[in-house]
Amino acid sequence: MSRGSTALVVCILITCLASSVLVLGRIQTVYPSTPMEDVLLISSPEFLKRASLGYSGLLADIYWMRVVQYFGRKHLRDSMQYKTLAPLLDMTTTLDPKLVIAYEWGSTFLQQPPPSGAGDDEAAIALIRKGIRSNPDDWHLYFTLGFIQYLGLHDYLAAAKTFEEGSKVPNAHPWMRIMAAKMLSDAGNIETARYMWQNIYNESADKNLKQNAELHLACLAVDQEVPQLESRISEFRSRTGRNPSSWRELIASGLLRAIPRDPIGTAYVLCEDGHVVVADWKKLPFIEKGKPQ
Repeated sequence: MSRGSTALVVCILITCLASSVLVLGRIQTVYPSTPMEDVLLISSPEFLKRASLGYSGLLADIYWMRVVQYFGRKHLRDSMQYKTLAPLLDMTTTLDPKLVIAYEWGSTFLQQPPPSGAGDDEAAIALIRKGIRSNPDDWHLYFTLGFIQYLGLHDYLAAAKTFEEGSKVPNAHPWMRIMAAKMLSDAGNIETARYMWQNIYNESADKNLKQNAELHLACLAVDQEVPQLESRISEFRSRTGRNPSSWRELIASGLLRAIPRDPIGTAYVLCEDGHVVVADWKKLPFIEKGKPQ
């Protein structure tokens, strides 16, 4: 009778906790701009883990679903603030410290600049370090940390140290050691960033991760192509004393063979002042060059 009663109470508690999260998600779907979106019903991950009565893994999965839904809604609305993202991720990874996907993707959500993410490098690094402490033999987490240190903080020495530490983890990919060397030699080179994203694209079996890598590679192509195009425009200006009025003028002068297009197939925009921008930067959110004013 005692065991049966305990099991019943546990089932009721878990059902109530799960239902509260799912109901909140339903409310946010119906009323996407509600202030409830940035409200945590329970703010203490330690209390929630104790209250789960041994079913913390199940609750972690539910909270991870809420993280994905929260991020997705914010991202679709081009939100500039993700106030609850870091606390939700902390809650998720405290409930299940072995949920590696939450560290990898969660840190990506946190690190990417708004509106593509929270733009919080410190929170991203704190999360991934938490993951390494709980999963010291997973080299992917070291790679993610080094990646954030490199791209987010531009701290090449810290990134080199992280890649080197990760390369010593059992079954680590060989290019972890190569990345450590690249961080010390030519970390600021665009080819280094291309090398990193190309390796992610080649090695990942996750469709979403491959798509993310492909998008970053496209943005890097823009960063490389825009200065080259503006150099051709500068050469035209030195010859004629003015900026070209169209791409066809550059083609007629022999400086271009065809109208240049960005990696998604849209023609680059030639501005009156001689600068080159992409037609729709939202489709290429990580570009450094060619972004309209």
